[in-house]
Amino acid sequence: MDTASTGQHRIGAGRGAPDSDRCPLVAPGFWDAASIRAALNDRHMGKVIAAYRAHPAHPRPISQAQMGRWVGITQGQLSRIENGPPIKYLDRLVQWATLLTIPADLLWFQLPGQASRAVPATIPATTPAAGPFRLVRITDAAGDEDPDLAAVRAFRSADQSLGGGHLYTAVIDYLHTDIAPRLFGGDQRGDARSLFTAAAGLTEMAGWMAHDAGHNRQADQHFRRALDLAVVGRDHHLHVHVLASLSHLSLHRRKPDAALGYAHDAEMALSRAGRNPELTARIYALQARAHAAQHQPGHAHRLLDQAARTLVAPAEPVTSPWASHFDQASLASDAARCLRTVGDLPGAARNAHRIIGLRPVGTRSHAFAQLTLAAILTAQGHPDHACVVATKVLDSISAMNSHQLTLQLHGLDHQLRPYLTNRLVGQFVDRLTAVIHERASMHRTAAIT
Repeated sequence: MDTASTGQHRIGAGRGAPDSDRCPLVAPGFWDAASIRAALNDRHMGKVIAAYRAHPAHPRPISQAQMGRWVGITQGQLSRIENGPPIKYLDRLVQWATLLTIPADLLWFQLPGQASRAVPATIPATTPAAGPFRLVRITDAAGDEDPDLAAVRAFRSADQSLGGGHLYTAVIDYLHTDIAPRLFGGDQRGDARSLFTAAAGLTEMAGWMAHDAGHNRQADQHFRRALDLAVVGRDHHLHVHVLASLSHLSLHRRKPDAALGYAHDAEMALSRAGRNPELTARIYALQARAHAAQHQPGHAHRLLDQAARTLVAPAEPVTSPWASHFDQASLASDAARCLRTVGDLPGAARNAHRIIGLRPVGTRSHAFAQLTLAAILTAQGHPDHACVVATKVLDSISAMNSHQLTLQLHGLDHQLRPYLTNRLVGQFVDRLTAVIHERASMHRTAAIT
């Protein structure tokens, strides 16, 4: 009998055994242990992980090294997570909750796709089908002292499940109604430097939302404004982060020379701002993608190796909380793009699989990875398998307004056309065509003006 269908899961057997390549499945009563409950009540994910590893239900305790392998981090990094300050970033909290399969009703934050609940943030108040968003204030249950930073984290989390097409207007509204009066009016709460930094962080986020919605000209304008604001706010790591965003955007606009220029500027700026493994790895990955687009596979492979080595270096605190994290899944995403560009399809496929294993189901990055894998499988002559993988995407993105995601659907549709005599492919392409048409209507409804 399928254990999932009974609501019971085996521990220490089969693919979930502690020595396997993923977390063991656990029974519902697992979460009633006093050590688990105490860690959850403390709202400290590191303590939850430690209690999970030591739980008596496991045949033997799970080592930090084994747990680290499941998420692509070192034993030392996991030790710092378990014994250091609580994780504040929602994307990382969601990643751990998903990996450990913690029941949603036990969490102090909201998982993507869950019904609305009191979370420490400013979040959209309507569903995607309702059109443009308005914002509501939610009690800051986690005691986050900076409401602007809480808003950024909430936007960042919602973006993964809703897409930039839905959220762009909400971010712009926040900038106009919350930031601008304090920046240019008489409402001077807090020091001016931190306010310019908040404006930079939110303006950069608006750029990402515009890019995801398919409006790269507006995205470029937002990134350039964010760059100036970050300089005034003297947040040097955020300044580097925005330069990296401009490099990414240039790659999407098929301007590899400009992308490489921005990445080199970011590297020089980081040398003045102070060492940071995550930003350094991101810069190397962007340089690799630019060299790949310039048909320089040797440089691309070397830089990807540098990025991988840098990212597993001893972690240091990210100076700017406004810069989004660059983790193993982020690196795998850049590596998949890069290796696919230089024709290393097996390497690209391995990285796509890695993203699928690390990112939560129902998020845009998970869907991107599945479509990337489907495209690679098609290029390798396996259209049937590609259709099976891509079908899972069509089942999960109905509420996700992302023009970039739709572009990937168009690309897959084009790739599959030569295989239409295959019955499975023909059926899938019929459905894919209908989904693309529906998404075109969604993009028109939520168009940026």
